[in-house]
Amino acid sequence: MDKPSPSLELPTHGAATLPSVTVDSYNIEVCDYDGFVGDKASKGAFWDIVEKWRKALRKAGEDPFGKTATEELSKKQLVDELENGDPEAAGVVQSAVEEFSQQFAHVIRRFLRTKEWRDTEAIVIGGGFRGSRLGELVAGRTGLILKAEKLKVDLEMIHNDPDDAGLIGAAHLLPPWMLKGHDTMLAVDIGGTNIRVGTVELNIGKSRDLVKSKVANSEIWCHAKAETDRQGAVGRLVKMLEDQIRWNGKEKLALAPVIGIGCPGIIREDGSIDRGGQNLPGNWESSSFHLPSSIKEKIGEIGGSEAMIVMHNDAVVHGLSELPHMQDRKNWAVLTIGTGLGNARFTNRDVKKTK
Repeated sequence: MDKPSPSLELPTHGAATLPSVTVDSYNIEVCDYDGFVGDKASKGAFWDIVEKWRKALRKAGEDPFGKTATEELSKKQLVDELENGDPEAAGVVQSAVEEFSQQFAHVIRRFLRTKEWRDTEAIVIGGGFRGSRLGELVAGRTGLILKAEKLKVDLEMIHNDPDDAGLIGAAHLLPPWMLKGHDTMLAVDIGGTNIRVGTVELNIGKSRDLVKSKVANSEIWCHAKAETDRQGAVGRLVKMLEDQIRWNGKEKLALAPVIGIGCPGIIREDGSIDRGGQNLPGNWESSSFHLPSSIKEKIGEIGGSEAMIVMHNDAVVHGLSELPHMQDRKNWAVLTIGTGLGNARFTNRDVKKTK
């Protein structure tokens, strides 16, 4: 008997086979001579470089940023200094961008040498860092470095706003028939700093490949700045979901009885988290903790139907938001620059060659 099409199967947590793509790998831990290479391409790594250059200037008594601590600087401030600041301040930013870009290029080269990433045609850059002009400069400079080395891989910026991408991608975890007849679905993006919950407007009538999907309403909570534990974080997450359900009811939208979740770490088929959740409040990798069940216990039904919850790695979900723009590629990947460096590699099953 022929195996049923993935588009007709019920979704499972952390699935390797999704309706439109195969997830070849995610959350792989590539090591170098001095540890995990991903540590060199995180937000923290960039700010460490900024501090290094400032420290060198402080010794000469010439720090252009004065007494402001590096952790209190914003990406916008650095861009302003680069474009309009004095030469020394601009020099610090330019030096940091260059050094970080060199590190990022090294990280990409290491990923491309793994068997999981072999023959990758394009890499999508996402994550919170990408959502700034600074992130765009890093991606642009990194792309030039790789092109100069004649590496045959394209670096592309994720099309959706990075905050929205982690929600929109959740729709691609589900087979189209599960969303048919509905206006919206709920999505959750759990990161090392923030938890975001939102309503994804599907717009299936305008585009079956979900290219017209957008975030209609959302709420973000910075758990990193809150004194909370795992129970408190889950409680806040459930409340945010309940608020979105009420909003959909008020707007008279046909909300699908599904919740798609992107979460750091290796997601087992049973919905438990193997490893990679160390930046979350409390121990999310405990054998006694199961996030989908914790949510299902509080939110049993949506619109009178039993709620289905499907969870995958956050970088996978983030990357899936780019799927409509990767139809002419066979093998492609995503790198998300945030609290850590998320990674995922995909193979499209139906490649549509552009004219």
